[in-house]
Amino acid sequence: MGVAHRRSPIGPGTLLAAALAVLAQPRPAEAAPDCAAAPSRADVLAGLGPRGELVLASGARAVLDGLQWPEDAAVAAAAQAWLLRHRGRGLTLVARGETDRWGRTHVDATVEPDPGTAAPADAEPADLTGGLVAAGLAQVDAGEGDTLCRPALLGLEAGARRAGRGLWSAASPDVRDGAALRARMGRFVVTQGRVLWVGERARRTYLDFARKGEDGLTVTVSKRTWRHLQERGLSAASLRGREVRVRGRLEAWRGPTLDVASADMIEVLDGERAPRR
Repeated sequence: MGVAHRRSPIGPGTLLAAALAVLAQPRPAEAAPDCAAAPSRADVLAGLGPRGELVLASGARAVLDGLQWPEDAAVAAAAQAWLLRHRGRGLTLVARGETDRWGRTHVDATVEPDPGTAAPADAEPADLTGGLVAAGLAQVDAGEGDTLCRPALLGLEAGARRAGRGLWSAASPDVRDGAALRARMGRFVVTQGRVLWVGERARRTYLDFARKGEDGLTVTVSKRTWRHLQERGLSAASLRGREVRVRGRLEAWRGPTLDVASADMIEVLDGERAPRR
């Protein structure tokens, strides 16, 4: 896998400040049960647990919804430092969906401007998820949910990817490079390429990015997720030959395989070119 020279994970302060002001809008709760929002509540960021877990002054623990914590050690350290800048500050939390298997809530979290700084009087609250994504310190991920509650996060990520910020300073594995994909086995990846073949089966649909006999990526889509894609107007015929971005954790099944659980994790790019590295 080709890797470009690594840049500083954190961009200029003015860029980050602008990114923090962007608050991506959630999908309507009635259209996405996983995104049902609880009433907002106030708490204080007391510290961080593993992989960016928010430790709150109330004793509760929460994780930011809609992102994948970085697996690169240097980028993870930068993301942790970015969040810890807000330690001791008041947060407004909006929980989404059910608690996870560890009893943690998935939240949108905003922090009010620090009154001790020279921030403008009308400065907007800092959006923690949007700030991390825009700085290139986290990737967008719907997790185990069917829906990405804040689809506008993908736009923030696109800006960071074009600028090569943070984790986007390294090239993603090519969908036709089996060796590079296997080197990332078990890790979360975001990659893109042209779909060469689509195979619909009773339980799963398969998107192949390499020709038969070649060593490349296969994406598997569950029957439920494939139905969601069809509801959006996509089909085997309309996907074949299209440039598509996919994301998820790489597994081994007759070769490098990525299983997509959410229709939002498949983006049809319609002419968008892969970033040059």
